[in-house]
Amino acid sequence: MDDLGRHLTSYQDDSFAREIDPQELEAFERAGMMEIPQPVMRARQGLGIPHPPAPMRPVGPGPRKGRGATFNPPNRFDTQVPASFDDGWSTVEEELPPLQTTLTRDASRSVISWNQSPDIGFDRAVNPYRGCEHGCVYCYARPSHAYLGYSPGLDFETKLTFKPDVAKILERELCKPGYIAKPIALGTNTDPYQPVDRTLKLTRSVLAVLDRFNHPVTIVTKSALVLRDLDILVPMAQRNLVRVCLSITTLDPVLARRMEPRAASAMRRLQAIAELAKAGVPAGVMAAPMIPGLNDAELEKILQSAATAGARWAGYVLLRLPHEIKQIFEDWLHQHYPDRARHVLDLVRETRAGTLNDAKFGQRFNGTGVYADLLASRFSRAARQFGLDGRDGLDCSLFAVPPDMRMGMAEAQMSLF
Repeated sequence: MDDLGRHLTSYQDDSFAREIDPQELEAFERAGMMEIPQPVMRARQGLGIPHPPAPMRPVGPGPRKGRGATFNPPNRFDTQVPASFDDGWSTVEEELPPLQTTLTRDASRSVISWNQSPDIGFDRAVNPYRGCEHGCVYCYARPSHAYLGYSPGLDFETKLTFKPDVAKILERELCKPGYIAKPIALGTNTDPYQPVDRTLKLTRSVLAVLDRFNHPVTIVTKSALVLRDLDILVPMAQRNLVRVCLSITTLDPVLARRMEPRAASAMRRLQAIAELAKAGVPAGVMAAPMIPGLNDAELEKILQSAATAGARWAGYVLLRLPHEIKQIFEDWLHQHYPDRARHVLDLVRETRAGTLNDAKFGQRFNGTGVYADLLASRFSRAARQFGLDGRDGLDCSLFAVPPDMRMGMAEAQMSLF
């Protein structure tokens, strides 16, 4: 087993077709596609998952220590739905052992995922991991795990895949003739600084490549682990090549432990903003998601705390519940806040035209209706009040293939003759 393998709870070598991001999921949803797309089939075949997939053993209901989702909802592509039953041995209600995190090698042939969504501020992203151990119950990326044959529930936060060659493949893609540099987004699907990156350090390897190529990058994370890479981020910031955004959902530690059990505390994230700002790395805050009736009352306080810490800009996103997340979030809400569940869900429907999710471009991030409009007005006012209503663009003009790589490419070309 190699050095990466020593850090894994379980390890195997599989091949996937390519990166499939949540924007593609929503495109399939809008198109009304019910059949499994070919990229999904190829990804499943790489994992050895048959079609139709073998039914997965359901994980018992109820909160699990250190996990966000309370159960594994069926994969929407599955034709069979597993169900627990009493076999006469009274084992249904037994307390289950803690769920271990496992990692599988992802041998993707490309690592830059592209999107053409009109309401997203970037057109390319790199995700070193699929699945996220932070376990945020509301995470909009959960449905992407169904493409791998896993459940978007507990599987999303316990069955992770990693790309050990992400830096090498990224180098190759940046060297392609005609490549035009625009900011690459890190942290668009799953958190690049989730706990496993403490040992695998794949995000650091990606930043090292972008630093060498003078390529601009934006980072969104819930982790103070980003401070580990200040030695790379500070020189990049001096060339106007990087922005870092810390996502803060709530300042309430009890709510945070239930909703995002393995993410850094809000206070630690605010400290990270302060340390980034002190080091000269532009930092912002993302108040997301805002959940009506649960944490939206904290919006102004989150922005004020981030501004005091040194944040330069802010953003927010209204709760989104695509695909299986509806069931995951509803179950979590009834488990942890049964007295508020109905009220919260009614408010969500009020912001989503009577449903729990609206995937329309231009509406999916901020919602519609009186409640959503009020939230948008509150955010705009608070952002102006605390000086968080602007951000500078990154410099794309410095991008260049390093001389040593250009020489290597030339030698490789000459070897053909």
